[in-house]
Amino acid sequence: MPRIAKLSALEILDSRGRPTVAIRCDLEVGASARASVPSGASTGRDEAHELRDGDRSRYGGLGCRKAVHNVNETLNAALSGMEFQTQKELDAALLDIDGTPNKTNIGANAILAVSIAFARASAVQQRIPLFRQFADLVSRGSVKLPRLTVNLFSGGKHAGGQVAIQDVLIVPHAAKSIDQALSMTYSIYQAAVRLTQSRYQTRALVADEGGLAPPFPSIDAMLQDAVDAISIAGFQPGREVAIAIDVAATHFWKDGGYQIGEELLDSAAMIQRVAGWTTKYPIISVEDGLAEDDWANWPALRKAIPRQTIVMGDDLLCTNPRNITRAIESSAADALLLKVNQIGTLTEAAEAYRLARNAGWTITISARSGETEDDWLADLATGWSGDFIKIGSITRSERLAKYNRLLEIEQLLAED
Repeated sequence: MPRIAKLSALEILDSRGRPTVAIRCDLEVGASARASVPSGASTGRDEAHELRDGDRSRYGGLGCRKAVHNVNETLNAALSGMEFQTQKELDAALLDIDGTPNKTNIGANAILAVSIAFARASAVQQRIPLFRQFADLVSRGSVKLPRLTVNLFSGGKHAGGQVAIQDVLIVPHAAKSIDQALSMTYSIYQAAVRLTQSRYQTRALVADEGGLAPPFPSIDAMLQDAVDAISIAGFQPGREVAIAIDVAATHFWKDGGYQIGEELLDSAAMIQRVAGWTTKYPIISVEDGLAEDDWANWPALRKAIPRQTIVMGDDLLCTNPRNITRAIESSAADALLLKVNQIGTLTEAAEAYRLARNAGWTITISARSGETEDDWLADLATGWSGDFIKIGSITRSERLAKYNRLLEIEQLLAED
């Protein structure tokens, strides 16, 4: 079984130019692998602690040298020479060394990078694809590729707040393959470029995750532009290509209400507004339609939205088994946005995954706004047979690395 020879870490930059952590895990048998971890902009309060240096003279305090030091010194000293029978054993050792409820000592960024690098090195040792290694973590004998949800338009924290909601995504659900889904997405994205240039006289400038971000006058204009782009590209909205929205309502929750433009809506009015969008536009997924602190009203949101549209928790759930259990018991949601770095290890993320699956929920495996060129997310979404994957748009290399890996996995599965 895998015995760690050495762990080494390096501070690198994510897609926003901010520091993050990259790890190399060397096993005594000679196998080695690297992994780097993302960082989010729209973060929930219950996310695992991302350790930053706090030195304002360097990267505005966002440096990760402390996390790197914790890997090179503390974790390397503690884990080198140790044999782990399973991923669960390795992750348990990481949590024990940290010794805090939210990974504030070693840092969730350092811990997750080691967790993933170890999984990848173990796959190298066994000469199996990484998605097979991930499948074993949740005891899946078979795997399937996820369907794509692709960022088309951005607002909120991803694009300077020109509109309150964060993302409008397209879902090419008529596609029979990843290859076809990406081809359809390209056509729609180019149609959206032409449409926004005509309507807003803007260049095709993009937000954190590659989505277009013209000065939409309203949320309804943003949604209608997405529908129009689908039609211009030659597809039928709703029938061939649907829409998903990331409301990210926590970020415009103010004084007990929701600030949308000049309006301050109470929870009942916000629910009515979101439900209205789902009946007016071909929306099949609503993410964070209410704020993470508005737990009491999430069940009413779920009831108000048509059953064919999923109600997904991100900031509400933070890939945290405790929050997911609460949401299941209160019927607050029926879908999980799974972000491994919200919880901090593969084992804990797998627990969250199993809870959601056993409840019959839909699961979307998600990237973050601050990504790297590492493509492990594509393997995770395939190995865990995610219903959807949320990577971002098709215009930036940290996003394309993962789409291209999905194409590669698709070919590998076809050859099996």
